[in-house]
Amino acid sequence: MNMQIKASFKKEILAFVRTKKFLVLSIVIIGMSILSPLMFAGTEALLESMRPLYDSIGMDITSMTDLLGESTVHAGVFTGITNLAQIGTIVYLLLINNFAGGEQKKRSVIIPRSSGLRSFSYIFPKFIVFPAAALILAIIGAFTSWGVSAMTYKFNDVSPLGVLLGGALAGVCLMFYVCAHLTLGTSTGKPGLSAAVCITTVLLLPDIFSFADPSLVYNPFTLNYLAGRVAHKDAMQYFRPLDILMTVLIALAIMVILYFIALFVQNAKKVDNSGNEIRL
Repeated sequence: MNMQIKASFKKEILAFVRTKKFLVLSIVIIGMSILSPLMFAGTEALLESMRPLYDSIGMDITSMTDLLGESTVHAGVFTGITNLAQIGTIVYLLLINNFAGGEQKKRSVIIPRSSGLRSFSYIFPKFIVFPAAALILAIIGAFTSWGVSAMTYKFNDVSPLGVLLGGALAGVCLMFYVCAHLTLGTSTGKPGLSAAVCITTVLLLPDIFSFADPSLVYNPFTLNYLAGRVAHKDAMQYFRPLDILMTVLIALAIMVILYFIALFVQNAKKVDNSGNEIRL
């Protein structure tokens, strides 16, 4: 690894840490992993406290409270993992705007490029540092949800391996959207537009695709729901390991393609020095 790439990795890591963005992201993901199972469990207590109100309007909520009362550890883990894979993704995309083309908008890459910064050294570290952080935090978040759920619910129907797999799949889901944001943002130099497109995708496509195909496999856009379901100890009765592996490989293949698109666009860009200002 040459000095330029090392310096680029150091720049991305230090910028991510020193701007407190990594700390904020960690707090959001861990906090959501704790609160999601607790909020799910608190729904039953809330409904019970409002039972007189529902009774007064002739609404029977017994079936709802009975269903919530029978919730298991997997219910809490599923809620925690799916929330961190969706809401966590949205927060992450907003936090890394400066790294997904924000430097170009602020013209802070003009001098480094004039000094010989290559497109590979500019793009490659981004596609390693930010996806890797997403994977690590997702796995930590999954185990946090498991711990909170285990203390909240009596019946434990998840396995450590299932939680690890669920966290890893949630991490791949985060990685997928982060790579999409990095590609679109660095290619256009408009991180705000890129974030808006990716967030809209996060909010809409998973529900649409999961409704169209409940199997959830071979589709990177349904990884958040697949991640929550595989944590169950009997998940392998419904999902084949090969199908899960192929889903991950498809997502990784798309990420690699996105990286090469971002690299190609950066190599194709020309610096225009005409006019009164320098534009990329």
